[in-house]
Amino acid sequence: QNPRVIAGCLVTHGDQVLLCRRAIEPRRNFWTIPAGFLENGETLAEGAMRETWEEAAAKVELDELYGVFNLTHIHQIYVFYRGRLLDGRYGVGEESLETRLFAESEIPWDELAFPTVHKTLRYYFEDRRSGHFPLRVRDIPRRG
Repeated sequence: QNPRVIAGCLVTHGDQVLLCRRAIEPRRNFWTIPAGFLENGETLAEGAMRETWEEAAAKVELDELYGVFNLTHIHQIYVFYRGRLLDGRYGVGEESLETRLFAESEIPWDELAFPTVHKTLRYYFEDRRSGHFPLRVRDIPRRG
């Protein structure tokens, strides 16, 4: 058995980030970055763009790879790109209840679905202030 790979994209538009409120379990009703399981035959970038389209009806131009999170306790690896919303349009996909652009001061920190989302957003806003966006590779241990 091998770990599952989750590909996603931290979508930005100006000084805002695009988040999706989950319509599915786990963590239904919580906010997340558009992401999902990589499919056979697609690259990480293709998976990130597909998931962004499926969850947020958003077309993006990908920037560099931004975060890799190892969650060995649940056999998953999360891989996030940074990307820019191409035409300013987004919507609601099948796995989302709603989507919205958030400024840093508006992020619903207590309503984020997963530790990977929380860490990615914290890193992004910190990096945006410095103007330097290094690749982050982190292990996320089991909670509690």
